[in-house]
Amino acid sequence: MDIRKVKKLIELLEASDIAEIEIKEGEESVRISRAPKSAPSQLAFQQGPSILPAPAAAKEAEAKATPAVKGNVIQSPMVGTFYRAPSPSSPPFVEVGTHVKVGDVVCIVEAMKMMNQIEADHAGVVEAILVEDGEPVEFDQALITIV
Repeated sequence: MDIRKVKKLIELLEASDIAEIEIKEGEESVRISRAPKSAPSQLAFQQGPSILPAPAAAKEAEAKATPAVKGNVIQSPMVGTFYRAPSPSSPPFVEVGTHVKVGDVVCIVEAMKMMNQIEADHAGVVEAILVEDGEPVEFDQALITIV
């Protein structure tokens, strides 16, 4: 496998919240895993079968790392990139303390070059914006809380 492809995979893994990726090309395979933030990253090159860690243990660790959130949470409906405004020169859709109604656009999640407007599903006041502008987000990741 070309080392440039491996380096690109590492960059993609670091730029996302994905914990592990495995690619197979014919007889060769590469698995790149990211250890929890408290441990150094792992990089494993393999040929042939391998043993994966139990997925339940990874989900438990992720659940412990996610802080409890109060209020109604707007979650990401897809994997993508979070944006607070329609363009870099525009003001954000909402700020902490903004009053929103059901159906108001609160952010955008870009997925595959498509800008998907995320609307408030509850009326109230924006209590917290949990993701920084331009950060990658995962499916069902908490984005904004409304109380």
